Amino acid sequence: MNTAIRPRRLLHSVLALCALAAFAGFVALGNWQVERRAWKLDLIERVEARVSAPAVAAPGTEDWPAVTRERDEYRHVRLQGRFLPDLDTRVASASELGTGYWILSPLQQQDGSLVLVNRGFVAQGQQAAPVPPGAVEVTGLLRITEPGGGVLRDNEPEEDRWFSRDVAAIAAKRGLSGAAPYFVDAAADTAGSPGGNGPVGGLTVIRFHNSHLVYAITWYGLALMVVGATVLVIREGRRKGQRR
Repeated sequence: MNTAIRPRRLLHSVLALCALAAFAGFVALGNWQVERRAWKLDLIERVEARVSAPAVAAPGTEDWPAVTRERDEYRHVRLQGRFLPDLDTRVASASELGTGYWILSPLQQQDGSLVLVNRGFVAQGQQAAPVPPGAVEVTGLLRITEPGGGVLRDNEPEEDRWFSRDVAAIAAKRGLSGAAPYFVDAAADTAGSPGGNGPVGGLTVIRFHNSHLVYAITWYGLALMVVGATVLVIREGRRKGQRR
């Protein structure tokens, strides 16, 4: 046997093993994206059902430990109580109305527990109307706390500058105890988001990034490219061996 054949066979074997590993990896990633897409579609369906369902009582104190993003976020809820005056928090953000602030106000329920209510959006330079006096009923969407800050900015509690709706940090800054681990985005027609110069409610954006199908096709395409490239390399190697 020609001694030059052995290194070529060894090289081909190594290439085949590497190609097999790459192929298996790309296929696994494609399968994972298919599974993620199924999960995302199910999540979107569940959220749409929550948003359009009739409002139910917001989770009470006994249920707070069980509140999760997967089970409860965007649930259509109802609150009753009184807003605590002069305790608004402005959270920098942007909406379809431009740049400005979300106005978060603590609402005290009959059992003494507190829920931060996002009464709505005010534009840059605009003052928010004071909270409505007396007993109110607020309907809206349950949202999970946003600890830490925004994408590019950290919250600065000591300066009272906020870039995310961090319930625990805001409650601590305002000296509030017994606050729920979630907040509620008030609906446009709720008593908690008055019209006129007040905050504009009902601006919750429900958007889920869902490019999993594109990612899956990409990974599967790379797997096929690995197969094609391996076949071409092996064929070219055999042709060279036959010429010698």
